[in-house]
Amino acid sequence: MRRIAIETLTGQVRDVFVRHRTSPENASIMAENCVGAERDGASSHGLFRLRGYVDSLESGWVDGFAEPALETAGEEAGTIRVDARNGFAQPALRKAFEPSVDMARKRGVCLVTIRDSHHFGALWPDVEPFARCGLVALCFVNSITRMVPWGGHTPVYGTNPMAFAVPRLSEDPVVFDQASSAMAFGDIKLAAASGEPLPEGCAVDRDGLPTTDATAVVAGGALLPFGGHKGSSIAMMVELLCAGLTGGSFSFEVDQSGFSGAQTPRTGETLVLVDPERAGQHQFAERAEQLFSRLGAAGQERLPGDRRYTKRRQAEREGIPVDDDMLASLKALAIE
Repeated sequence: MRRIAIETLTGQVRDVFVRHRTSPENASIMAENCVGAERDGASSHGLFRLRGYVDSLESGWVDGFAEPALETAGEEAGTIRVDARNGFAQPALRKAFEPSVDMARKRGVCLVTIRDSHHFGALWPDVEPFARCGLVALCFVNSITRMVPWGGHTPVYGTNPMAFAVPRLSEDPVVFDQASSAMAFGDIKLAAASGEPLPEGCAVDRDGLPTTDATAVVAGGALLPFGGHKGSSIAMMVELLCAGLTGGSFSFEVDQSGFSGAQTPRTGETLVLVDPERAGQHQFAERAEQLFSRLGAAGQERLPGDRRYTKRRQAEREGIPVDDDMLASLKALAIE
């Protein structure tokens, strides 16, 4: 295990993206996103995903050179639409960032919709920057079909994550990022690679039978929604917000046949931004602190996002820990 400076690792990952059919600008954004997840301790969405990015790019499934286009902003409706043009979602969101912040501050709310985009990373990096601008941010992404609906037997939904961020008075924003499924598929793949069993009630095999074998899930099985019918309803909501509303693909419409090795989903993303000073009551931050204080008094030891911030500060001081196998994989991708 070695610790590598954040800037050094980001540069190495950027070079991998550039080498594998990605524009320098998009490569920088994707490298920051990928290394940021690793920095914050989310290995399932960090360097572990780089192979999937590369294979998707090399197959021609995703366009690493895509230049996202902002469409009619819809000033009266408080809406910004982005066509990612079969590129990654993060560059599309980056292009919409400043206009959407301005719109939220002017109108109190802003809806951002992104279509024809590939989102393969963690979702909290999409909302945290908005919270650091003083906005409340809610984000949804639908993905490749991997989850059966409650009471069903055939996968229809993706893991369909959502993320939420709120600003604080003098602390880092409170941010959570969670899937609609009982587990994220990245964690399933990590468990399959390490031979670790899954918790019961998370997945089924290709025959629809309950399983704790992660390899059985990867080999044609499926995930279950968290909380039974409740998670299933949330997954449906995400599909409608990210495909029905944006014009992107439903999870079950994603067809990677003909693109050998492709792993990224080609779907959509929706964000809701709120300026609490204009759209809500005054002193929102103070009211939020009252809730956070009560949670602590009730025994909750940390708020959502606190562990990531702890990992982040350690990485900023000491570098990001990367094991030898991952370093070897990174070097191999850089010279392929």
